[in-house]
Amino acid sequence: MVLTKHTRVMSLNDMERLERTLFRLEQGYELQFRLGPTLQGKHVHVYTNYPLEGQRFDRLKFHALDWVNPTGREDDSDKYCKLDLEIAGSYQYYFSCGKEEKNGSGYIVVDPILRVGPDRQVLPLDCVTIQTYLAKCLGPLDEWLDRLRVAKEAGYNMIHLTPLQKLGLSRSCYSLADQLELNPDFSPPGKNYTWADVGNLVTKLKTEWNMVCITDVVYNHTAANSKWIHLHPECGYNLVNSPHLKPAWVLDRALWHLTCDLADGKYSDRGLPALITSHQQLATLREILWKDIFPQVKLWEFYQVNVDKAVEQFRKLLQAGNKPASSGTDGKAKLRIIQDPLHRRFGNSVDLNTALEHFAQNGNDVQDCCNKLKKKLEEINKEFLEEMHRHQEQATNCIMGSVVYERLADHGPKLGAVTREHPLLTRYFTFPFEEMTMEQEVAMMHQEDKACHFLAHNGWVMGDDPLKNFAEPGSNVYVRRELVCWGDSVKLRYGEKPEDCPYLWAHMRKYTEITAKHFAGVRLDNCHSTPLHVAEAMLAAARRVRPNLYVIAELFTGSEQIDNLFVNRLGITSLIREAMSAGDSHEEGRLVYRYGGEPVGSFVQPTLRPLVPAIAHAMFLDVTHDNECPIQCRSVYDSLPSSAIVSMACCATGSTRGYDELVPHQISVVSEERFYPKWNPNAKPSTPGETNLQTGIMAGKLALNRLHQELAAKGFNQVYVDQVDVDIVAVTRHCPSTHQSVVAVSRTAFKDPKTHHYSSEVPSMCIPGQIDEVVLEARTVQRNADPYAQDEKSINGMPNYTVEITEHIQLKDSKIVKQAEVTSKGRSEFVQEIVFEQLSPGSVIVFRVSLDPKSQETVGLLRGHLAQFSRQYKAGSLPDPQGPGILKMDLEFLMSKVSLADLNLLLFRCDAEEKEDGGGVYDIPSWMPLKYGGLQGLISVMADIRPRNDLGHPFCDNLRQGDWMIEYVSNRLIKRDGALNEVGKWFQAMFGYLKHVPRYLVPRYFDAIIVGAYTAALDAVFKQMSSFVQSGSTLVKQLALGSVQMCGVGRFPALPPLSPALKDVPVRLNPDTNREEQCCVSLAAGLPHFSSGIFRCWGRDTFIALRGLLLVTGRHLEARNIILAFAGTLRHGLIPNLLGEGVGARYNCRDAVWWWLQCIQDYCNLVPEGVSILTCPVSRMYPTDDSQPQPAGTKDQPLYEVIHEALQRHMQGIEFRERNAGPQIDRNMRDEGFNVEAKVNADTGFVYGGNRFNCGTWMDKMGESDRARNKGMPATPRDGSAVEIVGLSKSTVRWLVGLHKTGLFPYSSVTIHRDGKEVLVSYEEWNRRIEENFEKMFYVSCDPNDPNEKHPELVHKRGIYKDSFGASSPWCDYQLRPNFTIAMTVAPEMFTVERAWEALEVAEKKLLGPLGMKTLDPEDMVYCGVYDNALDNDNYNLAKGFNYHQGPEWLWPVGYFLRAKLYFAKKLGKETYDKTVYLVKNVLSRHYVHLERSPWKGLPELTNENGQYCPFSCETQAWSIATILEVLHDL
Repeated sequence: MVLTKHTRVMSLNDMERLERTLFRLEQGYELQFRLGPTLQGKHVHVYTNYPLEGQRFDRLKFHALDWVNPTGREDDSDKYCKLDLEIAGSYQYYFSCGKEEKNGSGYIVVDPILRVGPDRQVLPLDCVTIQTYLAKCLGPLDEWLDRLRVAKEAGYNMIHLTPLQKLGLSRSCYSLADQLELNPDFSPPGKNYTWADVGNLVTKLKTEWNMVCITDVVYNHTAANSKWIHLHPECGYNLVNSPHLKPAWVLDRALWHLTCDLADGKYSDRGLPALITSHQQLATLREILWKDIFPQVKLWEFYQVNVDKAVEQFRKLLQAGNKPASSGTDGKAKLRIIQDPLHRRFGNSVDLNTALEHFAQNGNDVQDCCNKLKKKLEEINKEFLEEMHRHQEQATNCIMGSVVYERLADHGPKLGAVTREHPLLTRYFTFPFEEMTMEQEVAMMHQEDKACHFLAHNGWVMGDDPLKNFAEPGSNVYVRRELVCWGDSVKLRYGEKPEDCPYLWAHMRKYTEITAKHFAGVRLDNCHSTPLHVAEAMLAAARRVRPNLYVIAELFTGSEQIDNLFVNRLGITSLIREAMSAGDSHEEGRLVYRYGGEPVGSFVQPTLRPLVPAIAHAMFLDVTHDNECPIQCRSVYDSLPSSAIVSMACCATGSTRGYDELVPHQISVVSEERFYPKWNPNAKPSTPGETNLQTGIMAGKLALNRLHQELAAKGFNQVYVDQVDVDIVAVTRHCPSTHQSVVAVSRTAFKDPKTHHYSSEVPSMCIPGQIDEVVLEARTVQRNADPYAQDEKSINGMPNYTVEITEHIQLKDSKIVKQAEVTSKGRSEFVQEIVFEQLSPGSVIVFRVSLDPKSQETVGLLRGHLAQFSRQYKAGSLPDPQGPGILKMDLEFLMSKVSLADLNLLLFRCDAEEKEDGGGVYDIPSWMPLKYGGLQGLISVMADIRPRNDLGHPFCDNLRQGDWMIEYVSNRLIKRDGALNEVGKWFQAMFGYLKHVPRYLVPRYFDAIIVGAYTAALDAVFKQMSSFVQSGSTLVKQLALGSVQMCGVGRFPALPPLSPALKDVPVRLNPDTNREEQCCVSLAAGLPHFSSGIFRCWGRDTFIALRGLLLVTGRHLEARNIILAFAGTLRHGLIPNLLGEGVGARYNCRDAVWWWLQCIQDYCNLVPEGVSILTCPVSRMYPTDDSQPQPAGTKDQPLYEVIHEALQRHMQGIEFRERNAGPQIDRNMRDEGFNVEAKVNADTGFVYGGNRFNCGTWMDKMGESDRARNKGMPATPRDGSAVEIVGLSKSTVRWLVGLHKTGLFPYSSVTIHRDGKEVLVSYEEWNRRIEENFEKMFYVSCDPNDPNEKHPELVHKRGIYKDSFGASSPWCDYQLRPNFTIAMTVAPEMFTVERAWEALEVAEKKLLGPLGMKTLDPEDMVYCGVYDNALDNDNYNLAKGFNYHQGPEWLWPVGYFLRAKLYFAKKLGKETYDKTVYLVKNVLSRHYVHLERSPWKGLPELTNENGQYCPFSCETQAWSIATILEVLHDL
C-alpha cells in the first residue's frame, strides 16, 4: 500500500509541558497523539481547542478527542487520537488522566496557505519575496500603483506596508492617532479615499500582479495626541489607575524643570550651559542630580512608613489590652508592611497583628514595646532609603547614557543645545497642561480629574523580560529611567481581560478586523512587548475574518525558547531575521543554513513519522526598514552579494524599499517625508522621482528574486553552504527528486574595496556534476553619472553605481570564470573545477548544475525500481526495459518465497552466528561492527541517522568512500541457495545502479533500497505467522520478530536428528559431505553470548521460550520438531540442560524436563489437532541410561511413552552421578555437585532434589572465585522442592489426568518398585496430594500462630509463598523471589484467590522493576542488584558475579508475574481487573520503548537494579521476548 497523506505522530509523556517547543505543521496533515511509556494503560483524555467541523475557533473552548485502537486489544502501543489539520492558526492541546487537571500540554502551529492570481494559485511560504514600504512615502492613493510597481518589476511577490492609519504629531509610521481612520494624506484635494479603496487596490495587486499585501498592527501604544485616549484615559497607564508610577512621574517632572532651567541658562554659572559639549559638563550634571534634584523630590518617602502614626496606633492597642494572636516567639511571621494603595508619601502602614506578635512580650511595659517597634520601623525606613538610593544610581547612569548618545556621540543625532523642543531627556509621561511650577504640578497629582491625564509613554527596555509588562506594579523601569522612551506614544493598558478596559479592547478589535478584512497578513509591531494575551485575542479575531492569516513578527527576546512561546501562542507564521545581524560573510552563510532546508543528500523521510520540534519559519531579509543602512556600515559593493546569499536561503526572503536603489542612508520611519520614486522603464539614472532596472542593483535583484521563487516552487529544498574563503560564500540549493543543483558563489564586500585590500588570488572551486549554464553573473560597477546628492522631493539612491549582469549564458562565455576543468573522481564522481578570473568584491555568479548524463539516467532507473516501495520516487524516475531480469519481479514476490528460517539469515544473525559460517558482521573502520549481518544490523544504525540527517556519521562516510558495505549485503545472500539467492541477486542488481550514482547520493539511495527491502521482509515474516501476530499491535509484531531473531539453522545442526519415520522434516544437502541432512530450526538462548556452537541450545531456555516464540506466533511445525528432538535425548528421566547436539548433553538440571512437559501440554492446547503430537515417533538417542548415542531410527517410541517414562522415573526416584564428572565438564563444580537427584515426596506429591553443591533450577550461578572462597558453591542451590517445579509438575499431572479420561493418553498411573514390591500411584492421586499440601507447606501466613509454620523464627515477610520447601538451608525457603508467580500461572488451582492476590501485591511492591523482576527481596541481607561478572574481590556474595540471581532484575519472570496478576484479577471483579490491565500496559510500554531503542531489537536477559543497563547481560534473550509476548496473548 502506498501512503500519500502526511502523518505526524506526537508521543505524549506525563508531566511534559511543551509550551516553549515549536511544532509546525501544514494544512492537510494528520496529527496523531499517541501515548508515551509513562501514560500507557492509563485512562488518558486529550483535549484541544482546534475547532470541531463546522464550528468557529474559540481559543478558550476545548473538546476531547476520541481514541482509535486499530488492533482493538492487547497494549496501547498503537492507540491514537487524531486531528485532520485543515485550518491555519495556533492550537493548544493538553491531556489529563485521573484527577490531575493537566498532565501535559503544548501547542501546534498550522501554516496558512497564501493564494494569488485570478486562478488563486498557491504561493508557498518559501517562495515569498517581500519588500517593505513606508506607507506615508507612497503619496496619494491614486499614485500608489506607479510606486508599488517597482516591487513587481524587481520580482517581489509580497508587499509589506507600514500602518495606513492617521499618524500622530511625530509623523512616525508607528505612532497612530486613530487606528480606525485611513491616513487623510492618501486623499488628494477633492478626494476622500476609504478603507474600501485600499481593499480594492490590494485585490488588484493580488489578482493582476500576483502579489500579496500585508501591513502592521500596533497594539502596544497609540499616539500621544490620539483624541480617543484623552476621552478614555483609562486606556493608558496614568496616576489614578497605576498610582505605583507616582514616584517616577515626580522625578520625570523634576527632570523637565531641569530642562527648562538649563534652556533658560540658570545653571551656566555652575558650569553647565544649554549646549553640552564636554565630559566635564556631564560631571556637573551628575552633581546637580544628586545635590539638587534627588534631595528635592525625596522619592524614598513614597515607600516609607509614618513611624509616629504607626507607633501611636500600636500604643493604643496595647493600652486596650490586646494580645498577639499566637503566643511565643517561635515561627513568627515577618513584620509586615502594608502598601498604601494610593502610593502617597509616608502612606505605607504596619500590620499591627504581626507587630503585636513581635513586640508585645509578656511583662514588658507599653513604652518599652513602643520603643522597640519604633526602632524597627526606623530600620525599615532606612532600608527603603537605601533601595531608592540604588534606583537613583541606576537612573543617573541611564540619564548620562542618554545625554551622551543624543548630544555627544558621533553615531548619535547630535541634538545641540537643550531647549523645550529638544529637552535634556525625553519625557516619560504626557503633561497636557500649561507650564507651571513644580509645586503646582505635584498638587495636581492628588486631583483624579487631572492625574488621569498623566499617561506613561511607551518605549523599550534593554535586556528586559519580554513576558513581563514593565509598566505594571513590581517593575521599577520608569523610576530607574531604564526606558528608551518613545515620547510620541502612550503605552496602552489592557488589563487581564476585556472587562478590565472595555473601550480599548473593543476599539482594538475593530481595528484588527478592518486590517484582516483588507490584508492577507499582518506584521506584529513591537511584538515582544505586546502583552501575549492581548495579541492572542486580537489575532483570534483577525482569523475569524481571514482564516489563512499570514503573521510575521520580529522578536528580540534573546532566547529561542521564548521566541517559540510567542510563535506558539500567536500562531506566528514567520519570524523576521536579518542578514545585517551578521558580522562577517561566514556568519551570513551560517544564517542561510540555519533558517531552512535540509542537508544535500538527505535521506528520504517516511510520510508517517514522529513530530519533531522545529525552529520558527524564517523571513530572512537583507535589511529591515528600521535598521541602519548597509551602505553606511558595510559598503555599496556588498549590497548585491549579500542579497544573493539571502536569496539562496530556503525560506521566505525580502528587503526594504531603497536597498535595491542604493539609497545611502536609513529611510527614517519618523522623519522621512519624501516620496518613493515611480517606475519608468525609460528613466535616466539621475532622473529624480523615477526608477527602473538600470537603477542600483535592481536588475540583479530581479534575477535573484526570480531564482528564489523558482527554487522553492521546484522543490530545491536541500541546502549546502561552503565558506570558500574569508569573503566568498557558495550556497548550493539541491532538488532531491531531479538531483539538479543551483550554486551561487558570492564575493562579499563588508569593507569598501577602495579603502580595503582584497586579495586578487581567489581559490578555485570544485562543483560536483555537470554545469548546464551560468544562470547569472553580476557585479556592482561604477558608471558615469553625477555623484549622489539627496533629492528634496523623492527618496533617491546613488546614481553612479549599477549592476553589470548577464543571464543564461554558457560557461565558456563567462567573464568571471577563467576555465572549468572536467575531472572524474572514480567511476561515478563527475566534478568540474572552476578557476575564477574576475570574481571581484561585489560579484555574484550562479551555476545550474545537473548530474552528468550517465549518472542522471542511473538515478532515474534506480528511482523507477524504488517506486514499488513509495510514490515519493515517481518524480525523476525512468522505465528500465533493458534492466536485469531479476528486477522485472517485485521484491514482494521474491520475499514471499523466503521461509522464516531463511528470514533469520536475511534479517538477523549476530557475529558469532556469522563466524560459524565463515564470515562475520560488517565492521565499520573507525567506528564499530554492526549488531547483525542481516538487514536489521543496517536498519538499526540508519534509524538513528535518518531523522537527524546525520550525513557525517561514519556509516555514511563508509558508504561514500567505497562499495564494501554494498557488496557485503548482496554477496552474503548470493552465496546461499534458493529464495535467498534470488533476493541476493535483486540486491546485486539494485546496487549495480547504486554504484554509479555520485558518491554524495549513495547513503540516500542505499537507505532507500535497504528500507524498502526490510519492509518487504517484515511483511513476509508476518504473513507466515499466526492471526494473533498479523492483526496484532506494533509491540506484538516487534516481539514476534524475536521468533525470527532467535530461531535459525546454523552451518552445523544444533538439534539431534529426528526419527526418519516422522513426516515434514526439513532437509538440505551438506556442502562438505554432499549428503542429505536434517536442518531443523533451533532456538538460541540469547544473543550474542548463547547463539552458536554448543552454547546455543539449552533445554530450560528453549522450553521457557517455546510457547511465546513458536506456538503463539503460529510456528507449529518448528515447535513440534524441537519438542521431539529433545524428547529423543531423554535420559535418567530428565532432558538435558546444555543440549550439545545430544551427544555432549549435560543432565544436571531438575526443571528442564518439566518445562518440556509444559510445552507439550501447551502444544496440545494451542495447535489445531495438537494432541496428534503424542503419537509422533521419538527416536531415542539413549534407549537406556547407559547406552551410547544411537543413530536416528534405531529405537522409535511414541511421544506419550517418553512422557510417561519421565514421570515414572521421577516417582521411582532419580539418582545418578554425571558422566565424566570433574573439571573436564565443569571447572568450578565440587565433587558432590556432580551427584544428581530428583524424586517425589510420597506424602505431598512434591518433586524434590538437588543438594547444596549444585543448582538444578534456572537460578544456576556457580561460584567461581578462589579469592572470595565461593568457588564450587552455588549461590542459589534451591534444593528441596522449588516452587516453580512443584507448579509445573502439578500442571503436568492434572493435564495427564484429563488426557487419560478422554482416551488420548493410555496411562492412568505410574508403576514403581518400593521394598521389592510393585506399587501403583495414580496420576489422580498425585495431582490431589500436591493440591492438598501446597498451601499448607508453601504459604507464609499473616497469622504468626499458624500451626503449619514449622520455622516461625525464619519468617521475615508474611502473606507470601515460599521459594522452596525443604531446602538444606531452611532460611532459603523463606526468601522472597518471583518464582511462585510461575506456579500461579501454570497451576492456579493450587492457590486461594485472596492469598494469591496478597502475595502478588507484595511481589509488585518489592520485586517489580522497570523492565524485570528483582530476583531477591531488596531487604534480604545478601541482596545486591548490580551484576558484575568481571569483578573479583574478597566479597563472598559478589565476587565473579556470585549475585547473578540475588537481586539483578531478570525480564522473563515479569511475563509470569503479569499473567498471574491478570488471572487472579479477573477472579476479583471488574474494578481490580481494569486496574491490573493498566499496570500490565504500563509495564509493557517500557518494554516497547526498550525494543524501539535497542539496536538489537530485542529484550535483554536482565538489567541491574532499577532497570539500569547491565553490560554482562545478553542484549536480547529468547525467554525475555517470549514471556512478554505471552502476556499480550493473554490480554
